[in-house]
Amino acid sequence: MTRAPSPATVRRNRPFRSLAALLTTTAVLLPFSGLQAAAAPKVVASIKPVHSLVAAVMQGVGEPDIIVDGAASPHTFALKPSTARVLAGADLVFWVGPELEAFLEKPIKTLGEKAEVVELSQAHDLTLLPVREGGDFDEHDHGEGGHAHGSKDAKAGHDHGHNHSHSHSHDHGHAHGAFDAHLWLDPANARAMVHEIEEHLTEADPANAATYKANAEALTARLTALEAELTKELEPVKGKPFIVFHDAYQYFEKRFGIQAAGSITLSPEVMPGAERVSELRSKITSLKAGCVFSEPQFEPKLVGMLIEGTSVGTGVLDPLGASLPNGPGLYEQLLRDMAGSLKGCLAK
Repeated sequence: MTRAPSPATVRRNRPFRSLAALLTTTAVLLPFSGLQAAAAPKVVASIKPVHSLVAAVMQGVGEPDIIVDGAASPHTFALKPSTARVLAGADLVFWVGPELEAFLEKPIKTLGEKAEVVELSQAHDLTLLPVREGGDFDEHDHGEGGHAHGSKDAKAGHDHGHNHSHSHSHDHGHAHGAFDAHLWLDPANARAMVHEIEEHLTEADPANAATYKANAEALTARLTALEAELTKELEPVKGKPFIVFHDAYQYFEKRFGIQAAGSITLSPEVMPGAERVSELRSKITSLKAGCVFSEPQFEPKLVGMLIEGTSVGTGVLDPLGASLPNGPGLYEQLLRDMAGSLKGCLAK
C-alpha cells in the first residue's frame, strides 16, 4: 500500500516543482526569444557614406557592417578574408554599383549569393551625370542645367522600372563608367538613396517598418536643411576656380554652384606623367586657380610640385569621410567638412 505524502513533504517539494515549471517554461520561450533577437536583417554597406545613410535608417534596430573602411578607397580596394566572411553572411547588401566598387561585382555573385543586393545607383529620382572627359572642366556647363534629372537618360537607356527581383547578373543595360559614380555627394541624391534604403529594409524586416520610416523621414529633413546650409556657406566662393585630385566632385559642384577647373589625374590609381603635370602648372597660372586639393586616400606628393613657386593654396577634400568615425552622423559631417575646406581655402 502506497502512503500519501505528508503535508510537510508537499510543502518541501513545492519550490522544486515551481522551479521545474519555470525551467520548462524558459526552455520553451528561449527559442522564440532567439528568433525575435535575430529578426533584424544582417546588413552590409560598401563604403562609409553609404554605411552612414544605412546606419541612420537602422538606428534603434541594428547596425550595418562595412566593407571599405578607414582611409581605404573603393578604387584600389582588395577584398580581405574578414570582409568576405561578412559579405557571405549578409541578408542585405547596399552598394553604389560596379561603376564605383568594381572589386565587389564578382564577390557579390558568389559570396553574397543568398543576400538581396541593392544597387543604389538604381534608386528612384536620382540625378546621374555623365563622366567628364579629359580632366579639364572649365569649359563645361556648371549651371543647374547640367543636371540629368532621373536616371534613365544618364544610364543610356537603363530601364528604371524598379524591379525588386534583384538578379545577381547585374545586366543593367548600360556600360560600366557611363555615368559618374560619386553620386552621393549631392544631398538630393542622398535623399533618394535614403528612400531606397528604407524601402528595402522594410521589405526584409516588416516588424520594424515604423522605425525605419521615422528614421528615414528625420534624416531626409536633416539632409534638406543641410543643403540649404551649405548653399549659403559656399555662396562667397562661387565662380572661383580650383583643381581637384581626381574628378569626384561634379555632383557637389553642380548642386552648390562652385567650379572645379580640372583634375590632377583622370584615374586615382594612375599618377600623371610629366607632361600632365606641366599642363596643370600652366592651367593653374592661366586660370588663377585659388587652390589645389588633395585627398587623404592617396596623399599625392605632386600637389607640392604643382604649386611650387606660386601663391596657390592647398587643401584636402575627402569624398569618403576617411578620418570620420563610422555611424549615422558621418554623411552630414562629410559634406560640412568638404564645404568648410573649399570655403577656407578659396576665400583667402
